[in-house]
Amino acid sequence: MSQSSSLNESAQADTAKVRDIPSILDKTGPLLSSYTYHSPTPTAAGPYILGVDEAGRGPVLGPLVYGVAYCPVAYREQLDDLGFADSKTLTSDTRSSLLNTLSGDVANLGWSVRVLSPRDISSGMLRRRPVNLNKQSQNATILLIREVLQRGVELTEVYVDALGPTKPYEQFLTSQFPGINFTVTAKADSIYMIVGAASVAAKVTRDAWIEGWIFEEDAQQDMSETQIKRAWSTKIGSGYPSDPNTKVWIKESLDRTFGYPSIARFSWTTIKVVLDDKAHEVKWIDDGDATLVKAFESGVGHDKGRCTVTKDLCLSSIGTL
Repeated sequence: MSQSSSLNESAQADTAKVRDIPSILDKTGPLLSSYTYHSPTPTAAGPYILGVDEAGRGPVLGPLVYGVAYCPVAYREQLDDLGFADSKTLTSDTRSSLLNTLSGDVANLGWSVRVLSPRDISSGMLRRRPVNLNKQSQNATILLIREVLQRGVELTEVYVDALGPTKPYEQFLTSQFPGINFTVTAKADSIYMIVGAASVAAKVTRDAWIEGWIFEEDAQQDMSETQIKRAWSTKIGSGYPSDPNTKVWIKESLDRTFGYPSIARFSWTTIKVVLDDKAHEVKWIDDGDATLVKAFESGVGHDKGRCTVTKDLCLSSIGTL
């Protein structure tokens, strides 16, 4: 085995340890696209309550993770004694322990996450008709609830950490899922322990991705860690714009021609400002409409003036494109 291969396998093993939670589907590879994870479906009789929360809405780097947790209504008092709370108020070790608790009672507890990759977040927000972050968050929430229902779980109550104005969102979710009582409120992860459980699932999943981040751009190169000539550091911090380590990473990791690697959310103002200020200006060169017009200038039914490609594709006007 070559030294390069040995170093790569060692790095992959270290990454796998960092990501050793069930919601990281690929333990040793980069996050290329969004995905959903579901724990085993609980077997206890319903009806069930479900909580929804997220981790990573504000960062400029890394994924946004939506989480849900659910348990039988009859299990509510036991859940309150397990120690779930707003994940931001808990230590990393406590969150990891609570995720093990959440995964350990397969009869009564279930959880799921929707991991939105930074690439998908940016592509949605930068589309011609933008899909803003609120809409993407809404879609993730609906997808998770719908798929839990499809797994045969009877839901009667759902608690959601606030996403903007609470009452309109409550009404919207109720319209999507008639028969379920929705409560949308600020600080729900501190009020309802089932939302705290969802917060833990989302936070632990996001942290595992960030701490064990594999740059897609590196993964495409068959070389050792020491041989890779990076334009960026691996010390990315938490990904929040206010994090000193993240600030340094953004400042020092810019490639003036190619920008940033795919961990960055290019739709974020923080990134846009740096690119506008520091990166090379890009000018899109258009040969002009005259070339296209010339290709179709003979019009319908007159093939003589049209190029071979337009004839073969049966195109008679620019409008057909």
